[in-house]
Amino acid sequence: MVCVSNNKSYLKSQHLKIIGQKTLRGKVKISGAKNSALVLLAASLLTDEKIILDNVPLLTDIEKMGNILKNLGVKLHTKDHQLIIDSKNISIQELPYELVNGLRASFFCIGALLTRFGEASIPLPGGCNIGERPINEHINGLRALGAEIIIDRDVVKAKLVEKKSKLFGANIKLNCPSVGATETLIMAACLAEGRTVIENAAREPEIQDLCQMLNKMGAKIYDSGKEKIIIDGVQKLHGCTHKVIPDRIEAGTFLIAAAATSSSITVSPVIPNHLEAVLNKLEESGSKIIIKGNSVSIKGHKIKAVDIETAPFPGFPTDLQAPFMALMTIAKGSSKITETIFENRMNHVDLLNQMGSSITLKDNIAHINGVKKLRGMTLVGLDLRSSAALIIAALTSKSVSYVYGLEHLDRGYENFEQKLSKLGIEIKRQITKSIISESNYHNSTLNNKDVTEIRAA
Repeated sequence: MVCVSNNKSYLKSQHLKIIGQKTLRGKVKISGAKNSALVLLAASLLTDEKIILDNVPLLTDIEKMGNILKNLGVKLHTKDHQLIIDSKNISIQELPYELVNGLRASFFCIGALLTRFGEASIPLPGGCNIGERPINEHINGLRALGAEIIIDRDVVKAKLVEKKSKLFGANIKLNCPSVGATETLIMAACLAEGRTVIENAAREPEIQDLCQMLNKMGAKIYDSGKEKIIIDGVQKLHGCTHKVIPDRIEAGTFLIAAAATSSSITVSPVIPNHLEAVLNKLEESGSKIIIKGNSVSIKGHKIKAVDIETAPFPGFPTDLQAPFMALMTIAKGSSKITETIFENRMNHVDLLNQMGSSITLKDNIAHINGVKKLRGMTLVGLDLRSSAALIIAALTSKSVSYVYGLEHLDRGYENFEQKLSKLGIEIKRQITKSIISESNYHNSTLNNKDVTEIRAA
């Protein structure tokens, strides 16, 4: 599916060498949305007919999800960015912990497996260390649909209540608009008996993409993208062909990088209204935005400080909080960034301060005093989006930077350094014999004779 070493130390020994203060210029082809593709893979378990997914990004997270499906007996055939998924001969069994540990999206399989087969057993999931992200909403919702659920030694075991052959429709009100819970419950409700109403549902574009594919498969889902979603259960779902929506987070990351370097680029294909909150903040901070069809162009200018507060869609996405903070470190004036979604999503603050930024953090609120320039460093990204933030900061810095933690970056950005290279950035993926750890990320020296350049992956 995607060529990735199974040896984690190999990935951790890779880094990006970035020469700062270059200008981006040109067009960026945006890949399919990771967060959409992952849940669509889980949704393929709802039918015994073939699902064809187009525009699937080549990412390590997608590979992990593919391995989870294969472990269940799903047949996968991949060609370029297309996946053909055959879930006809599934073997219901507990998924190995080592498969699900690094991928939170693995838990999305529980709703599909439970409603199709009447049982599911999945270890508690893993992923980036950005907060608790509890699964209470998933479990409470599945119980409302008629499931018996126990958690035994960190394994969630679900089955239909005694003498029932199907889940049954229910009115479910989520305590918070959890994206994962909304997706899990939509999938579970598709084959339930009767009508399910989910209130305070998440509205993210990835949920709308899921509902669109499920309706192609024969589901009856109404009002996706609204706070109340209605699902009428059906007897069976069939196969379909579906194209994954463009990745709004990848598009936003490149637009922020252009703003940070006073550059002019175009990102395409995108769905502009998926980026509205981000585009508004980029304009407010001094950039000029031009929308034409499925493309967005940006012309970076002097950066003005602006405040942001993350929020569920259509608010400012938490996944772009770290990249936007990198932009604000070199803005004129003072700004405030408030993280409301994940309690541990400020791992990048100390790293950016190592590069010369001026950020103070209290209670998930970052107060930033803009500086003129950052300095190049050797640093380790601690999660997916903090890695992207470090790269953006490195693009603006006065000297060379070495960014480690690519095992995080490769989870969510397809050919990130190749795309930056095509825009005129001097960036190369390298491998070193010495493995730098997260505990000594601040070490800014490398033995150059241990570094061997390789082509950008």
